[in-house]
Amino acid sequence: MSRIYDCGSADNRAIGIKAAVSAVKSGRLVVLPTDTLYGLGCDAFDIAAVERLLATKGRGPDMPVPVLVGSWETARGLVHSYDERLRTLIEAFWPGALSIVVPQAPSLVWNLGDTRGTVMLRMPLHPVAIELLRETGPMAVSSANISGHAPSTTAQAAKEQLGTAVNVYLDGGECSVGVASSIIDLSGERPRLLREGGISAERIAEVLGVEAESLR
Repeated sequence: MSRIYDCGSADNRAIGIKAAVSAVKSGRLVVLPTDTLYGLGCDAFDIAAVERLLATKGRGPDMPVPVLVGSWETARGLVHSYDERLRTLIEAFWPGALSIVVPQAPSLVWNLGDTRGTVMLRMPLHPVAIELLRETGPMAVSSANISGHAPSTTAQAAKEQLGTAVNVYLDGGECSVGVASSIIDLSGERPRLLREGGISAERIAEVLGVEAESLR
């Protein structure tokens, strides 16, 4: 059984968050609002749940699942090195529409797909998402849609695609950005922009002190 929880009021939001936390800790899938798009998520460290997430979307491990965090400090524990470039981007854009690919901490035991020793991290700018993430810890979260179909900007649109495969849907209203996050890869010698989305290449380059063309 799956249910949509309207998080528009404090009481309903509290009930919905509690249900979502319980679902995540039980290895089930939830849909949560973010600033960019609705996400399909589970406990990042629950290997079976991540496999279920990929199967629900209809995609394989060749497209690894990103990880959402509820604080800057959480990110520190997931990365190999919290260097100056990473710190600069986090302080400039988190919470917000920037996903950052970095080498993961070698001690982590998870399976997010074919990551080749990296992890894609983001802290979303949405109060419902932040509240949930601070209760659950890091979550593996991908866009709430079947692979190849349009991403969802509302909880209802997500439910129409994913149905009963998801236990809890948190309805936080229509997404404010409505496009995917930008992705910057810091795992190599120089930063590379893998996708230009909610934040422009020019703005990212400005913060890093480089030319926008050097990111491409």
